[in-house]
Amino acid sequence: MSQARDIVTYLQQTVSLGGSDLHLSAGAPPAARVGEGLQPLEDFLLDCESVEELIQQTLSESQRATLEKDWELDYALQVEGIGRFRGNVHLVRGHSEAAFRYIPDAIPELSTLGHYLSAENFCQLRRGLILVTGITGSGKTTTLAAMVQRISEIRSGVIITVEDPVEFVFPHKSCLVKQREIGSDTKSFPIALRQALRQDPDVIVVSELRDLETIRIALTAAETGHLVLATLHTLDAPQTIDRIVDVFPADQQQQVITQLSGVLQGIVSQRLIARADGKGRVLASEVLCASHAMRTCIRERKMEQIVGLMEIGYRDGNRTIDQSIVDLFKSGLISRDEAFYHCRDRKVIELAFATPPPVPNQV
Repeated sequence: MSQARDIVTYLQQTVSLGGSDLHLSAGAPPAARVGEGLQPLEDFLLDCESVEELIQQTLSESQRATLEKDWELDYALQVEGIGRFRGNVHLVRGHSEAAFRYIPDAIPELSTLGHYLSAENFCQLRRGLILVTGITGSGKTTTLAAMVQRISEIRSGVIITVEDPVEFVFPHKSCLVKQREIGSDTKSFPIALRQALRQDPDVIVVSELRDLETIRIALTAAETGHLVLATLHTLDAPQTIDRIVDVFPADQQQQVITQLSGVLQGIVSQRLIARADGKGRVLASEVLCASHAMRTCIRERKMEQIVGLMEIGYRDGNRTIDQSIVDLFKSGLISRDEAFYHCRDRKVIELAFATPPPVPNQV
């Protein structure tokens, strides 16, 4: 078996290939995720000892102790000359394996990501709850970072983030940005959020709403006049509302529904779809803007009506995922197969096929 190179080399290769993640697994070569597939970085397989050695090169003593105690670890890794990565170490059949997500140095402008104007409008708000949702790898963190950067440019105040781990690093612009990391700056999301309310924040950012107590405090913070931004692992806007409510015991759900209907300002549910020309992926997004009718629908828990309200609320900034997919298809950016695979209602996409898409520009 050939000798594995050092972790810096594999991280550098991943970035050079335009990859998003580096995977280290025993019995497989080190591999970079490029687009939607994996590209091997060696022509030999790593053994358990090689994977362990590569992982240990990235860890501090305190991180090693945490990993030994908890058996898994999320952390940030800064590699000089290459960039920043979010690392996750975990056990597979008793042996350590890892994935490293590349975080670009520059935070992209919100306008360059492919979002509708609604996302920009959400950044103008002074209070309430804004949620960015999607599956793992759909770009939630990047969108959240772009929104935070935009807010810090257009208003003056204090932004407090609670992250696990800190990924994008924000400079102080018109806002003072305090980034707190779980495990090194604070012990948990609920503790950090309770303390944040005592730190004179204008904006509170939660990297992920993971549990009942975090959601409860986030709702209270939005209710007491703060702008709260957070991510959630849900596929679309109706599922996001259901997920938040269903976390709570049955006897608390009506109170939570009432609270959520009052503070929710908007939901951006996104996914990345392979481009028709094979050159990367493009963003499709569903946007819910909380109008009076939408708040009533949430309060009465008529979730089956939410998609219809988004469809007819097009001029107010709402978009369904199917409307977004149709826009991408008619622009020639995605194929029919991808449109069908990602849509909610096939009939909407079939109707769009009546008008053939243009041929994508060849560069």
